[in-house]
Amino acid sequence: MFGIIVGTHGAFATGIVQSCEMIFGKRENLRAVTLVPGEGPDDVVAKYEKAIKELGNPDRILFLNDLLGGSPYNAACRIVALNENYGIVAGVNLPMLIEMSSAQDMDDGSASIADLMAQAEEAGKNGVKVSSYESLNASSDDDEL
Repeated sequence: MFGIIVGTHGAFATGIVQSCEMIFGKRENLRAVTLVPGEGPDDVVAKYEKAIKELGNPDRILFLNDLLGGSPYNAACRIVALNENYGIVAGVNLPMLIEMSSAQDMDDGSASIADLMAQAEEAGKNGVKVSSYESLNASSDDDEL
C-alpha cells in the first residue's frame, strides 16, 4: 500500500486528516505534517522523514500539499527529487484526500506514482463545484434539494 503525507502551513493538514478519518476511520498509511511559525524548510524535511519512517517506508509515497511553491511543497520536493516512486500534488482538498484514501484500500501495488498523482489531481478538480442562488433555485425534475 502506498503512503500519503499531507503537508501544509499551520494546522490545515491535521484538520483535513481528521476530517478524512471521520469518514474512513483511523488511517494507518496517512500522516499529517505541519509547518508552524518559526520553522523552516529543514524542519519540514525532518518531519517528512519521520512520517515516512512511521509509515514503514512504503514503496510509494504521495505528498499532498496545500500550496505550490510554499515551504511544505518545497520541502517535499527535496525528498521526491531523491526517489522516483514519490510524488507531489499541490492544492489538497478533502475530495482529493478521500479519493486517495479509498485508493489506498484498493491498491494492489500496480499503480505507479504518476497514476496516483493523476488520480489525485482529477479528484481535486472534480471536488470543486459552484452553487449560486440561480442554480439552487433553477427548476429541474432531476435535482431536488
